[in-house]
Amino acid sequence: MPNLDLTGARVLYPDGLSQTPLSFAEGLIVDAPVGRAVDLTGYLVLPGIVDLHGDGFERHLAQRRGAMKQLDAGLIACEAELAANGITTAVLAQFVSWEGGMRGLEFAERVFATIRDAKQALVTDLQAQLRFETHLLELYDDLPQRLTDWGISYMVFNDHLPHDRLDAGKLPRRLNGQALKARRSPEKHHAYMKELHGLSAEVPAALDMLCPRLATAGVRMGSHDDATAEDRAIWRARGVQVAEFPETLEAAEAAHAAGDPVLMGAPNVVRGGSHNGNLSAVDLLVMGYCDALASDYHYPSPRRAALMLADAGIFDLAGAWALISSGPAAVLGLSDRGSLTTGKRADFVVLDALTRRVAATFAQGRVSYMNGAIAERFIA
Repeated sequence: MPNLDLTGARVLYPDGLSQTPLSFAEGLIVDAPVGRAVDLTGYLVLPGIVDLHGDGFERHLAQRRGAMKQLDAGLIACEAELAANGITTAVLAQFVSWEGGMRGLEFAERVFATIRDAKQALVTDLQAQLRFETHLLELYDDLPQRLTDWGISYMVFNDHLPHDRLDAGKLPRRLNGQALKARRSPEKHHAYMKELHGLSAEVPAALDMLCPRLATAGVRMGSHDDATAEDRAIWRARGVQVAEFPETLEAAEAAHAAGDPVLMGAPNVVRGGSHNGNLSAVDLLVMGYCDALASDYHYPSPRRAALMLADAGIFDLAGAWALISSGPAAVLGLSDRGSLTTGKRADFVVLDALTRRVAATFAQGRVSYMNGAIAERFIA
């Protein structure tokens, strides 16, 4: 593990950019030089990106349906992409859903076991998040123990059943494709969806019982796609505090007013709006209702979004970068990272000052990514 003094660069400390060198030793940021200097003139050094919700890893683990034999190799490829985009802590969001296939329980168990068993051999801090479909009542009793076995401390509740169409007696959209992924006939898949839909009246009480058990076990919980202030209040009463991707201003405003962290997608910022017509992340940020941005489905987006917000003058660079570093670290309760301050992990990303592309990424003082040009500075 290298002990280095990074000199010549402009370093983003909590109060803004500074020419003050950044020193780290034994994986932590220190307040005095350690004696081996690397000249990074022409570069920016910023806190490592903490990505608290991303599912871009799926394409690495199973590029095609059925190609799921060596998940650990896919995880290594995923880490390379994360590191190349300046991400030093990544929460990999995996479904357990009635949809089956890559969102079914069997595949999820393999993913969680692979992350748990492989993470110690990787440089990037990989953590798993369970995205759980609320109508899977048959899994409620064993869920706290499963989370313990999987090493998961953060989960989010989803409900993606097409209730309106099921109520109206209409076939769900994309039924045949979903059935194929789940390895069911369309008839059996439709029947299963109707069976789960029929349990809707039982779900709220079951959640009222489950959530306190999870909280007692130390699990951090979030809701997904809240549409109303009432939705958020119901989840909050259960101890589910994080509001992921609220769909409306009403829901986001209610979360913010109650002190619940609000998470939005960085691709929403980069695109200039939601890909499916939901709430604009930029609007929420301008109003002060968003605490953190996540990669969602695209790992390059957090860096791009923060830089776009700073360029547009919506935030200064420190404020914009906090949305992808100290902000998400706080949501996850990770007090040991997120800013370049003495005693915290030496998690940082080095950007070319002109192109602002990622030149190097360090996680806990270890290199997770480095390109050719900057590598010459370190080995000279």
